[in-house]
Amino acid sequence: MTLIATKYLSDLIVQAESKNKNEPEFIQALKEVLSTLEPVIKEHESEYKSLALLERLIEPERIVSFRVPWVDDKGQVQVNRGFRVQFNGSIGPYKGGLRFHPSVNQSIMKFLAFEQIFKNALTGLPIGGGKGGSDFNPKGKSDMEIMKFCQSFMNELQKHIGQDVDVPAGDIGVGGREIGYLFGQFRRIRNAYEAGVLTGKGLEYGGSLARKEATGYGLMYFMREMLKASNIGLEGKTVIISGSGNVAIYACEKAQMMGAKVVGMSDSSGCIYDSDGIKLDVIKEIKEVRRGRIKEYLDVVQGAKYFENTSGTPRIYEIKADIVLPCATQNDINIETAKLLVNNGVIAVGEGANMPCTNEAVEYLIQNNVLLAPGKAANAGGVATSALEMSQNSIRDFWTFDVVDKKLEAIMVNIFNQCQREVNEYNLGINYLAGANIAAFKKISNAMIAQGII
Repeated sequence: MTLIATKYLSDLIVQAESKNKNEPEFIQALKEVLSTLEPVIKEHESEYKSLALLERLIEPERIVSFRVPWVDDKGQVQVNRGFRVQFNGSIGPYKGGLRFHPSVNQSIMKFLAFEQIFKNALTGLPIGGGKGGSDFNPKGKSDMEIMKFCQSFMNELQKHIGQDVDVPAGDIGVGGREIGYLFGQFRRIRNAYEAGVLTGKGLEYGGSLARKEATGYGLMYFMREMLKASNIGLEGKTVIISGSGNVAIYACEKAQMMGAKVVGMSDSSGCIYDSDGIKLDVIKEIKEVRRGRIKEYLDVVQGAKYFENTSGTPRIYEIKADIVLPCATQNDINIETAKLLVNNGVIAVGEGANMPCTNEAVEYLIQNNVLLAPGKAANAGGVATSALEMSQNSIRDFWTFDVVDKKLEAIMVNIFNQCQREVNEYNLGINYLAGANIAAFKKISNAMIAQGII
């Protein structure tokens, strides 16, 4: 990790490590942000120290943890743990997804919520940062079991959310089905139709067109702008994508629309390689309809290959390509994988997931002149379109796909321009991660200072 020379920052990290023991993901996120903020911190160190600005920034405003009891199809009572981290509301109501996955714990929730503060600030929309979820695993569960769990989860969560307070959305394990069950229970408890309390809703009850596509499309809009700034075009470039969920599918779709050739996608079991280009309709059928495994692609497409994951580096990264889009989960690319990508001649990496590259991998990629589109900027399209959904709910309106998509594209272009501005101002070369962190931090810190010591 980059050496932090400013004593204020280095002392702050030591204190944070002491206060947040056994929370490696959160500490990783803190170090990534604070190390890149050093140029702007130096300019205002005395002011920030006197206001304890950074100390307040890295401490969540509120963490809610609760039990979630529910009854499975066999009549057995199950108990999971639920979380909501309301990290910073200085520029708007807390906003961030809900994740249902066995790996969920407080460290992961805090890291995701902390990242969300910066991501949401970059959108230019009035939304603060939060995140939530549960260690519940929806895989293998019946629709009835998922409904029962979601209703129990919302019984507690509803006490802490609202369209002007905290607005959750989906994330890993939480799609349209889960959002529907959550919203239905919220409406039942509150006896009011507060459409803006959740985003990612179905089109029939307040959802937005283009929300499903937004994170993947937004990733490619940012990638296009980043490549353009280095006089590189997307046309004809080969692409591999880790993951095959919502973000990966629609990043693939937009990449193909832009003239790139996607040759590989993956899931937790392994990856497929199709030298003729991924047949996205087949992937959608497998993942969105049947909820199957990606190796089933070979049952339909002749000539494709499947490589099963064993241990260590996911096999998807062994496939040579110009552009890599990690769209699965955090820390998917470590330093060894980064070295492999550089050796394979990768020119750009676009983070579709949250923190898919370790700090060491990020540093290595940038040092080796690989363009890196940082997640908090490049995958902000999802939350940006969620905020557009909130706007439509507020004014009781419904926009066409093209209207939402054009707004999304404009937001992503503006996010890149913010990153580029800070990169230029502080002579950061191609370090768009630092540019994103600085641009977001300036907005958040100004809002916090204006509102006093709270």
